[in-house]
Amino acid sequence: MLRIELLPWNEARAHAEPIRLTVFVGEQGVPPELEMDERDASCLHAIAFLGGRAAGTGRLLPDGHIGRMAVLKEFRGKGVGGAVLEKLMEAAKQRGDREVVLSAQLHAAAFYGAHGFKAFGKVYEEAGIPHQDMRRAP
Repeated sequence: MLRIELLPWNEARAHAEPIRLTVFVGEQGVPPELEMDERDASCLHAIAFLGGRAAGTGRLLPDGHIGRMAVLKEFRGKGVGGAVLEKLMEAAKQRGDREVVLSAQLHAAAFYGAHGFKAFGKVYEEAGIPHQDMRRAP
């Protein structure tokens, strides 16, 4: 059974950090110093649990940005990413955010489009990976 918890960083870190390091640093080659930043402490973190294991994560920044969406390889295609995204959108709506923006890796832009996000701006590189900014009203 899929379960999503919204947690502050001090509670989420033990679950979120290994997922992000595995996906972004290990699989994609993002430098670790770019992946982990001081903004984590001010964010609300969603942790997805499936089969009793932490499977995915994402964060909602105070300014309405969603970021650091990551799902471990063995849990991809099982609805984990969409569930994390929807939980963060729900939190943004409850908080009163008028719009949520995220920086999507270009190969994942279709996933975000399927979840109601619209692309804007030019494609750019971040850590050597093409990205597209996307937004959605809660």
